[in-house]
Amino acid sequence: MPAATTENILTLPRIPRPEPESAFREVVHVITAPTFLEGEGFQVRRPFPGIDMGLADPFLLLDHLGAVEYAPGEAKGAPWHPHRGFETVTYLIDGALEHHDSTGGGGLISDGSTQWMTAGAGILHDEMPPEWLVRKGGLFHGVQLWVNLPRELKWTPPRYQDIASDRVVLLSSFDGGALVRLIAGGMAGHEGPGVTWTPITYAHVTLSPGARFETEWRPDFNAMVYVLSGGGTAGPEGRPIREGQLAVLGNGESIRVEAAAVQESRAPYMDVLVLGGRPIREPVVFHGPFVMNTRDEIHQAIRDYHAGKLGTIPAERIDFSKVHGDRGGAVRQESNE
Repeated sequence: MPAATTENILTLPRIPRPEPESAFREVVHVITAPTFLEGEGFQVRRPFPGIDMGLADPFLLLDHLGAVEYAPGEAKGAPWHPHRGFETVTYLIDGALEHHDSTGGGGLISDGSTQWMTAGAGILHDEMPPEWLVRKGGLFHGVQLWVNLPRELKWTPPRYQDIASDRVVLLSSFDGGALVRLIAGGMAGHEGPGVTWTPITYAHVTLSPGARFETEWRPDFNAMVYVLSGGGTAGPEGRPIREGQLAVLGNGESIRVEAAAVQESRAPYMDVLVLGGRPIREPVVFHGPFVMNTRDEIHQAIRDYHAGKLGTIPAERIDFSKVHGDRGGAVRQESNE
């Protein structure tokens, strides 16, 4: 796994173990992610939406892409499409994607790097495998997270952040058995490089067999653990979780994840995303690539898109055979909390 790493984990700053009297968050739900087809036809596992939106708030969607070994000619992506009202965070563990958007942002996302795109008032973008990956094939593994914006920020100007793998903050668990890659937010006094509108924490943790990861967690944040590979347990009660499952944690001050002592040969470590944020607690209306607070705002987004108000595709990037107005297979869901 070429995500950000270190030659000697014992040289990294340690995340102190929570105090013995700390209230650890128990697991309240375990969700096995169903599969969907996205973009030009690539398969993703999507643990949410599909649960009570209040449990995931401020997060809207999590897509787990791979891990998959593409044969030559198989790699697919998501051609030009619009977004409004939220942020997309694409984290690549293995493989590569090329991103371009109507603000001029973009570049190659590969092997441990993150693309953080604030759609805000509106943007057009694409996410496609580079030509060499299509031609040769290869391993591809990544995740895309949608982060909601509160009502007063849905009209903020679009913004693009390129977070290279060497900018990710590397930390160690208290016993040196887990490597923590802090992408955004705070953990044990450390801050990830991602600049967020909505207060969140987002990290990728690799646990050696039998290792335990514990950390204090902001009481005003929710908390979730999604398993990218391997298996183990979550919570003080030791609830079993495995690849493709999401553990939603309840209230408390600290979180705990532990890797099983024996892992499969194809996945020798337990890899998890640890994420949480401060709930926004506003009405949410999904319509494909738009996430707003009301139906009228969704209708306005559609009208603005067709009127060309969400941005313009750079002339050198236009491929009329691939431009479409909706994210293929995108979820349509309404929630009023």
